[in-house]
Amino acid sequence: MIRCKRAYEPAAADDGQRILVDRLWPRNCAKNQLSLDGWNRDVAPSTDLRHAFKQGELDFDTFRSRYRQELTGRPEHWMPLLDAARQGNLTLIYAARDALHNNAQVLAEWLEDELDREDAPSSPVCYANEPHRD
Repeated sequence: MIRCKRAYEPAAADDGQRILVDRLWPRNCAKNQLSLDGWNRDVAPSTDLRHAFKQGELDFDTFRSRYRQELTGRPEHWMPLLDAARQGNLTLIYAARDALHNNAQVLAEWLEDELDREDAPSSPVCYANEPHRD
């Protein structure tokens, strides 16, 4: 199971692996105060994309689309998260105030889509021996 949690919320026993997925460390949060199993800053949106969204230059749907494009080009950054999700619970930690409109939510959707893609059949059904229908 993949979930998202704000950095300022306490860790829970069922969080599983807790990975910070922001490019910047959360404000007012001491490094020894945050319970993490890792920090994957490279999976975060590019600085330009993050700034454009934060400044209101992009709506969330545009941000989501552009961030997903960035993820497409950088599988080496999100594949370790996919491996962690296969092993058990994975909690993506983020600092944004908005719990629904942030990079961790988009990343969680992306990872869920990738897991679903793995479960899908690898090839279409073969109709070679079926009679041809016009």
